[in-house]
Amino acid sequence: MNEDIRVLLVDDERLVLRSMEKSLIRAGFDAEAASDVRAGFELFQEAIAAGEPFDIAVLDLNMPNFEGEIDPNAGLKLLSKLLEVVPDLPVVVLTAFDEVSRAKDAVARGARAYFVKGREAGLIELINDIMSTDACIREE
Repeated sequence: MNEDIRVLLVDDERLVLRSMEKSLIRAGFDAEAASDVRAGFELFQEAIAAGEPFDIAVLDLNMPNFEGEIDPNAGLKLLSKLLEVVPDLPVVVLTAFDEVSRAKDAVARGARAYFVKGREAGLIELINDIMSTDACIREE
């Protein structure tokens, strides 16, 4: 089932990005990774144009913005752009321990959940929960 779920993963921390991408792929997801919001948005647009849109996005908060400058709100800006294109796209915001209040703000802006980095098994479980909930809603 997971192989049918396309995940967009955007994080500028190379080791974190690689670890999460490998974990998602091992769990059977079709995951694609980008290291900043510009590259992430390009992947997102390319997937839509190819008729293979992402089912869920996982975004870091603090990374290079669309102008290439480090921005603590870059993930929020990408969240807004993604939801402008696909309003019901499930988005999970990744955060460090000291960013939880900002992650909660992301949820208020439309993200489905936030997740503290470093526990990939929990992220996989969260994605499965969100996707199964969305599938139930679509079936009703």
